[in-house]
Amino acid sequence: MPTNRTALPEPVTSAGRAGLAALLAQPQRAVVALDFDGTLAPIVDDPDQARADVRAVRALSRLTPRLDAVVIVTGRPAAVAVEYGRFRGVEGLEHLVVLGHYGLERWDARTDRVTAPEPPSGVHEVRLALPGLLRSLGAWDGTWTEDKGSALAVHTRRAPDPQGTFDLLRAPLDDLAAQHGLTVEPGRMVLELRPEGMDKGRALTGFLKERQAASVLFAGDDLGDLAAFGAVEELRGRGVAGITVCSGSAEVDALAKRADLVVPGPAGVADLLAGLADHLTGDRPQH
Repeated sequence: MPTNRTALPEPVTSAGRAGLAALLAQPQRAVVALDFDGTLAPIVDDPDQARADVRAVRALSRLTPRLDAVVIVTGRPAAVAVEYGRFRGVEGLEHLVVLGHYGLERWDARTDRVTAPEPPSGVHEVRLALPGLLRSLGAWDGTWTEDKGSALAVHTRRAPDPQGTFDLLRAPLDDLAAQHGLTVEPGRMVLELRPEGMDKGRALTGFLKERQAASVLFAGDDLGDLAAFGAVEELRGRGVAGITVCSGSAEVDALAKRADLVVPGPAGVADLLAGLADHLTGDRPQH
């Protein structure tokens, strides 16, 4: 028996403890699903500078071959998450899947290809209208619009008053989105305008329909991850053991209140993944 296993944190709920036990007992029938920003990658002022924690990627390279599947579920374009995660070509990640744009896009490491539908016309119309709206509200300076192709995200983290600007923009962006058949997903100092019907819960549920999973772990940090938490909770009712993990922060507490397990941000997620890899491989990596 291996004696050098890293201690794993214990979930605070009985359902979470059962989910973790099922994952460890039958890893070949387990799916680990992970958000990207704030979970695998620390939140930074410039989203283009976000990169996955190197320790997390190293742990995933050890963990993924032991599981049925590992899937990244993110609001980012799939190709961007692959680049910023530095997943391409990593030994052990040959079967990693990235679901981008809340599941509208899919990248498979096996083929190194992204598949995606054409974005709805409403996204193009909002793209044209956003600059004028931000100027009219006095919110042009300090905000930054991230064009995701199938969605547009207005970031306020670099504004002089990030929360005040976020609050100022919320109602006008809700109105703009509704005019063009889109919806607004609030996050950590970001408001994302995207097509309705896209959420991480549906993406995760759709992916799991492809598998014969007996257990699923989902880790996230932001309000957009609540839908995936809901999917895990619903799957429990169908006999799939599940554990929800919050990558904790001072900015958002809604997930922490609902999670089976809270870890301290992306560093805590990396530790959790490394601990799972230690338990399933029976050894620790050399540093």
